[in-house]
Amino acid sequence: MLYRPELHGYHGAVASTHWLATAAGNAMFDRGGNAFDAAAAAAFVIQVVEPHQNGPAGDVPIMVHDAATGQVKVICGQGPMPKAATIEAIRERGLTGIPGSGLLAACVPGAFSAWMTLLRDHGRLTVADVLEPAIGYAEDGYPLLPRAALMIEALAPLFREHWTESGATYLHHGAAPAAGARMRNPALARTFRRIVAEATAATTDRQGQAEAAIHTFHQGFVAEAIDAFLATTEAIDSTGRPQKGLLTGEDLASWRPSAEPAVTLEYRGRLVHKPGPWSQGPVFLQQLSLLAGFDLGAMDFAGPDHLHTVIESAKLAFADREAWYGDPEHADVPLNTLLDPGYAAARRALITAEASAELRPGSPDGRTPWIPPVLDATDGPLTPEWRAELANGIPTVLRKTAGKADTTCVSATDRDGNMVVATPSGGWLKSSPVVPGLGFPLGTRGQMAWLTEGHNNCLAPGKRPRTTLSPTLVSTDDGKPYLAFGTPGGDQQDQWTLNFFVNHVDFGMSPQQAVEAAAFHTEHVPTSFAPRQFKPLGVLAEEGIPKDTITELRRRGHRVTTVEAMTLGKVCATGPDATGGVFAAASPRGAQAYGMVR
Repeated sequence: MLYRPELHGYHGAVASTHWLATAAGNAMFDRGGNAFDAAAAAAFVIQVVEPHQNGPAGDVPIMVHDAATGQVKVICGQGPMPKAATIEAIRERGLTGIPGSGLLAACVPGAFSAWMTLLRDHGRLTVADVLEPAIGYAEDGYPLLPRAALMIEALAPLFREHWTESGATYLHHGAAPAAGARMRNPALARTFRRIVAEATAATTDRQGQAEAAIHTFHQGFVAEAIDAFLATTEAIDSTGRPQKGLLTGEDLASWRPSAEPAVTLEYRGRLVHKPGPWSQGPVFLQQLSLLAGFDLGAMDFAGPDHLHTVIESAKLAFADREAWYGDPEHADVPLNTLLDPGYAAARRALITAEASAELRPGSPDGRTPWIPPVLDATDGPLTPEWRAELANGIPTVLRKTAGKADTTCVSATDRDGNMVVATPSGGWLKSSPVVPGLGFPLGTRGQMAWLTEGHNNCLAPGKRPRTTLSPTLVSTDDGKPYLAFGTPGGDQQDQWTLNFFVNHVDFGMSPQQAVEAAAFHTEHVPTSFAPRQFKPLGVLAEEGIPKDTITELRRRGHRVTTVEAMTLGKVCATGPDATGGVFAAASPRGAQAYGMVR
């Protein structure tokens, strides 16, 4: 029995992690927009209504299937580290890692301009069209999500005493608003309205207006406000003391989002496309490459063989992520070898009937793997509560840790065969202080870079930190659109979405059945967020996984912890259906994500 119905239509489909965003995206179809317009409008609404998970100064990879060309590409909205960001500059401050909060971890903001790039190159509507719903919610208000309310409550003393611009933005007369309270962000509404006004004044050309909006963000009043704020401000962060940031207006002016080819692997007759190794995207493909050697469909679904095989494959793939991934413009990532069938076969031979307690990266091309020691430490005090929150770079509330769901997701498909999916994140309200006059904070993606010379993911000026953001786009073996999906979840994204994909492809479930099936993941993966943690042999499994499976996994050596049903992930998916129409599927977890079709 399904929690949500199977959704099918004939014009367009949107699924996202917030019902208001999904509705806003679908409204673009009525204006003559396509899937790209719908996704952009939904994403800008999510920047308003999920401020605890993302914002305009955050990061996003956008996977695009353009029906006109049949091509799949990635718009990289992951900005690089500032030109002044060197290992020496961080170590001179007495730090062993980049803080997960404050100003020091800020990269060049990428999310806003990445969505404008999508609109410029693939959309049909104007900047004013796609920003109108977001402006409306920022001005008129929206119901505050329970998790956002909980986060604001935990951080309220920080906002009152230190990050006062955040207090002016998120507190009501100095107090934390309750869940469901009507929340407004007039400063963000003014920022968006001014961008629209300047873009409209620049030209009557639709594409030119999108380009003008990008210019305004990176070289106009937005960049000027960010530059002035960082040049004059020290903000308290996880170290327990004020720190200045490194980002400048020049950093913003010198960078723009790029479009690049996707990384692709064939699996069971389908072509699976992911962002490159500046994300964790290829780890999804490495898992599939390992699983291709097993007949998963012949195993009992949610049985011990199914879970053990997927978990052990994930552990091998993520170990390679730790050893080898990084910005390929700055590091020699042996991606071709990591995705080679021969390499996968050699790695697959390491999987036995028992759980491995080791972190085992491979040796592609005979190279010696190296993973820096996991720190699992903080540089500052952990009391009061808000200091403990700052010490943890994940946008969740530590007192409520089950089902961590940082990040957001937007997926859209239209009747022409256009398909897009993205996982916007970063620039959340817990990350750093709100920039005066703009209504949003900067991001902290820099926390994912190592302060260790020689590693592919070590810190360097102008280099993208290896992120966790990882949407997935799938086409048929002849290049036709098939499926676009993603989920919040930080390091768990490419486990929860892998479960969804395997459920659909290997176990024959419909997309809605696949998103609702009981989920699990291994914690035998070093986290990418400060303070970086590692739980060897750890497994989280939702209630609904059979008890006999849990017992057998423990006998094989897995340290299994069960969590409440429907708490792991919020997978959102769209795509064409078998009737010539479109479908949308969204996880009921958290009672927040919704799909909608026209």
